[in-house]
Amino acid sequence: MDNNTYRPRIIDSAVEQYLRAFGAVCIEGPKWCGKTWTAQKHSQSTFFVGDPAGNFQNRQLAQIDPSLVLQGRQPRLIDEWQEVPSLWDAVRFAVDQGTNKGQFILTGSATPSHRGVMHSGTGRIARLRMMPMSLFESGNSSGNVSLKNLCEGKLENVITGEIRLQVLASYILRGGWPGNLKLSTEDALLIPAQYLDNMVTNDVAKVDDKVRDESKMRLLLRSLARNESTTATMARLKSDMQGVEQLTIDEDTIADYLNIFAKLFIIENQKPFATAIRSSLRIKQAEKRHFTDPSFACSLLGISDENRLIGDLKTFGFLFEALCERDLRIYAQSFSANLLHYQDYSNDEIDAVVELPDGSWSAFEIKLGAHQIDEAAAKLLDVNKKFKHPATTLCVICGLSNAAYRRPDGVCVVPITALKP
Repeated sequence: MDNNTYRPRIIDSAVEQYLRAFGAVCIEGPKWCGKTWTAQKHSQSTFFVGDPAGNFQNRQLAQIDPSLVLQGRQPRLIDEWQEVPSLWDAVRFAVDQGTNKGQFILTGSATPSHRGVMHSGTGRIARLRMMPMSLFESGNSSGNVSLKNLCEGKLENVITGEIRLQVLASYILRGGWPGNLKLSTEDALLIPAQYLDNMVTNDVAKVDDKVRDESKMRLLLRSLARNESTTATMARLKSDMQGVEQLTIDEDTIADYLNIFAKLFIIENQKPFATAIRSSLRIKQAEKRHFTDPSFACSLLGISDENRLIGDLKTFGFLFEALCERDLRIYAQSFSANLLHYQDYSNDEIDAVVELPDGSWSAFEIKLGAHQIDEAAAKLLDVNKKFKHPATTLCVICGLSNAAYRRPDGVCVVPITALKP
């Protein structure tokens, strides 16, 4: 890898820290999100399990004698380790034999079944989750406003500039795939479509060798796309699938398909929030459904250009929320915070909650248009009154605002194209 062409990722600092603290680090996430490039940036030697050279001799070597794979300058990268699950135990054993930190970096785009893995690696191998690029990482956010500072109550008013609706639509359609950075939007649309097709036809079977119905998986993916950024129940997903074709499917099967999508890092749901750690709201309320990247939903819904998305502003709003929550998750992860959502039994909701390790939290409403800011601010102020320990910061994340500022009522307004960790 040419370091001069490497585009820095937010996860870089976490990789460096984990290499100082653990014997090995495993970077997990969807394919094509940049895991290998980032891992190579931090490694001194590399072993590609999936290298096709010599009739895939690397994979054969790893299966015959995993210990040979580990020989090389450290940190040594083992790319796509899950293709030979026994490599996990080989790394764990090697780490146990020495006292050095940062010996290995593993990358994986699927979570394999436990078959073939003897030890969890607890204390030896640390896991890091990598997402597609945020707008800040792809160069589409100015970074004028730090989410961490915002969650600490700090915001300096700043003009951020105008942004057109077509540009926001393009960001959603293209997604955060590093390989899309230099492509036109039209060409970039091919990436998520091919990704999902390959996932259904090939990747699913590799996780646990279980045969699943491709047509039903595709129907479920379409239902998830229709319900992006909502708390759609299992019954709703089932109803969608049966409404398209009069098929027979039970909720256990749907749960199995959702589990396999999670193992392949296709979906990334948003858990519910409550200020009390043992509150039933954390258990009883539904997760908000998300794909790992909003481009997946666009592809499944057949949205082929910016104008078609702009022509359906309701759908645009849900997908814009997905874009913002993808970025909020990436930024929050960088300072060990969690991205959640709030929904109570009175149906009062908060689109996004960033909860810090000390229990403090900030509330975010997400709105595409600037004309929706007043309503969103009033909602945040009203819901915040319910909490014994209120939010540190109330903020409206907006698409078309041309400034980041604090309103007279104390609610902050920040364009998504001005945010950074």
